[in-house]
Amino acid sequence: MTKKYFGTDGIRGRVGVYPITPDFMLKLGWAAGMAFRSMGACRILVGKDTRISGYMFESALEAGLSAAGADVMLLGPMPTPAIAYLTRTFHAEAGIVISASHNPHDDNGIKFFSGEGTKLPDEVELMIEELLEAPMTVVDSDKLGKVSRINDASGRYIEFCKSSVPTSTNFSGLKVVLDCAHGATYKVAPSVFKELGANVTVLSAQPNGLNINDNCGSTHMESLQAAVLAEHADLGIAFDGDGDRVLMVDHTGAIVDGDELLFIIARDLHERGKLQGGVVGTLMSNLGLELALADLSIPFVRAGVGDRYVIADLQERDWQVGGENSGHIVCFQHTTTGDALLAALQALLALRRRGESLAQARQALRKCPQVLLNVRFGGDNNPVEHPAVKEACARVTEAMNGRGRVLLRKSGTEPLVRVMVEGDDEIMVRGYAEELTKLVSEVCA
Repeated sequence: MTKKYFGTDGIRGRVGVYPITPDFMLKLGWAAGMAFRSMGACRILVGKDTRISGYMFESALEAGLSAAGADVMLLGPMPTPAIAYLTRTFHAEAGIVISASHNPHDDNGIKFFSGEGTKLPDEVELMIEELLEAPMTVVDSDKLGKVSRINDASGRYIEFCKSSVPTSTNFSGLKVVLDCAHGATYKVAPSVFKELGANVTVLSAQPNGLNINDNCGSTHMESLQAAVLAEHADLGIAFDGDGDRVLMVDHTGAIVDGDELLFIIARDLHERGKLQGGVVGTLMSNLGLELALADLSIPFVRAGVGDRYVIADLQERDWQVGGENSGHIVCFQHTTTGDALLAALQALLALRRRGESLAQARQALRKCPQVLLNVRFGGDNNPVEHPAVKEACARVTEAMNGRGRVLLRKSGTEPLVRVMVEGDDEIMVRGYAEELTKLVSEVCA
């Protein structure tokens, strides 16, 4: 069945535009409560990021869950991966996150975690969608769900993050700048690094409900780059609004993306004989990552774009490490979902073990030039499947002789075909990308 509301990462949209409305959230809370109650006793954790609409949607979800007879435990502002972790440790049936991740404050959304701290199975999402179409009922008064607040949620998650590194870990002497995106990491991230001994300068940790991701965090790195240089820091770490993405800045001000961080973490595990299997990237992972891992004889596979697909591939292969160049990095040896704080700690440990700076470590991965061009199209036709386009892609791929690749895909959110070519030679890559873009444009005309 096709899902009506759930996308690859929950339900998301503009606040006040259906379905991101209070009445829908009330019904969604009820539907989720009914779905999980059908499996037995029901306790559900609810957390959020710092956007102002979170208060409104938290109240609506709370009322709907209670009406269905589900007990609710409120966490307040917490990183998305913290909610996954706490759902497990409290043995709850599910966790709900109110967040639109790296989007601006006028967007919001809902993500669910199972009792194991993983994404919900498709069959549960479909059950919730079916219930959304049913009339809303209310359980008897003596069966209404109770609501409580977990006051030590932040402390529990901070200790969990610290437990992911050896007890002897001490980042004394490390000067780091953190950009918390005025988001869900604004309390916990500075605490973790300070308690591990680092000298910490904090940016964008004064959320007011409207400034989340506003020219800060992992989608706007300029302030962090400037601060690292001004503070003469060893490195900078940028989180997104809900704390599941991380990017870094080295001491020269250069951005270190998710592909590079994934390589640093995987190489360290490999060198210590602790890498289980290989590494999962995505269709957008730079070819340089694949080649650098191949030089170390580390297997690499590509999943679809989105951490949901990375996680599914890791589970299927029983591997531990995967991620996206956007900074979603999954370390299954420690947790069940992408966690920016844990990934940052693992990268710093890898640097410490090798005695390298971040700038030195990233040199082992030579990123290939990548050109991404967009072609707008209309109608229901799929230009990617056109015989002339497929033939041209095959010809270009063969011409690059294993040192480059072509990816054409339809955007999931806009009427665009994204044409991506990468390889060893930037001039050659751009020429091929423009050639393919012209052909797609002609096919779309």
